[in-house]
Amino acid sequence: MVNNTRVKRGTVGVFSAVFLTAALAGCGSSTQASGSKTVKLVFATQGLGTEAQATAQAVKEFEKLHPHIHVQIETLSASSNSAYQTLVTDLNSGSATPDVITSDVIWPPTFAAAKWIMPLNQFHPNMSKFYPGMVKAGEYQGKLYAIPWFINVEGLYYRTNLVKTPPRTFTQLAADARAAMAKNPKLIGLAFEGNKYEGAVTVFQDVSGGFGGSFLNSKGQPVLNSPQNIRALTWLDNAIKSGLSPKAVTGWEEGNVQQAFLSGGAVFATNWPYLYPLAEQKGSKVANQVGFVPTPVQGGKPTASLGGDDLVINKNTKYPKQAWELVKFLTSAKTMTQRALISGDPPARTDAYTPSLLKKAPWFKQEEAVYADATPRPVTPLYPRISARIQEALSATYSGQLTPKQALDQAQKAVQAIVSGHGG
Repeated sequence: MVNNTRVKRGTVGVFSAVFLTAALAGCGSSTQASGSKTVKLVFATQGLGTEAQATAQAVKEFEKLHPHIHVQIETLSASSNSAYQTLVTDLNSGSATPDVITSDVIWPPTFAAAKWIMPLNQFHPNMSKFYPGMVKAGEYQGKLYAIPWFINVEGLYYRTNLVKTPPRTFTQLAADARAAMAKNPKLIGLAFEGNKYEGAVTVFQDVSGGFGGSFLNSKGQPVLNSPQNIRALTWLDNAIKSGLSPKAVTGWEEGNVQQAFLSGGAVFATNWPYLYPLAEQKGSKVANQVGFVPTPVQGGKPTASLGGDDLVINKNTKYPKQAWELVKFLTSAKTMTQRALISGDPPARTDAYTPSLLKKAPWFKQEEAVYADATPRPVTPLYPRISARIQEALSATYSGQLTPKQALDQAQKAVQAIVSGHGG
């Protein structure tokens, strides 16, 4: 089972679809499919609302540039789990479609290991403008299998009217939150995702990295019960037990954290970039009072868990060259910039952050600073099973069934078995 790691959100368009149609006309290659026969590509993707609108407009412009290629958009379930299962069924059957696929950032190694998707090195893509963390997440055994489409990184939101400068350490974060709570006891000090799902794992990775921990070492061996990870989980657990975070966070996901922060009820919150434009909307209770930074450090390094979406190509597609043309167009700087203006999806390449984009959506400037600390989760086809064990450890800790050390010791044994090939 794969957990929901691509955050589904109510993104806000910041410009008009009419402008998108006009502006995209100059994007991408003008190379047409060979011959006069029309080729039909099936593009399987997630996205509703403004995301779907941006995708449809981009595809329309691609078809104008490539009149002999027709793109049929297959809309996958908004649930990452359901979308994944649909793709697994299609790819495992050997189907030639979908030709191009939107992939959660943690799926490419699994798809590549199963030989379901095509290595893209043959097309000689220039990856120099893409964020390195996202590029790394699309590699498997020395080959590139995925091109980043848009980036997501989890960071720390804070109320600039309550906290003048972002905390540099976790100790300072707690102190700043408690100072604000002392003035207004109704405030939540730290809102975070603590339910038993992938979102809790990314929060733990953020804090773990700040304390100097990681999930796997450089040799791919688990180090879940390291002293650094135990300190990180102890800090999160203490946040709940001490009242810095409400007990309710043990059942919270992104939407719950969003509600707590946008209502003005939280000093700090962990969440993804989509929250920023919502916070700055007209009428927002926290408009002009929001900062977004990587989580603090306490002996480690700033860590912002990497999310987002890639584009991959079905290994069995009948039209690899045309599929690559579509991927190349959708991941061009101009197309990414216009997608950001419509859907709020942050571009996955640095040259897409144009002065025009930053003028119309200034929050991208703060978000861009966090991308430098983007940290992929373990890039391995085993990750979904590893994540499930970490989720169990976090849940057992937050519910009081096990101490952080006991929970991580159990997770360590389970993941060691998985990595060695004997795990269930």
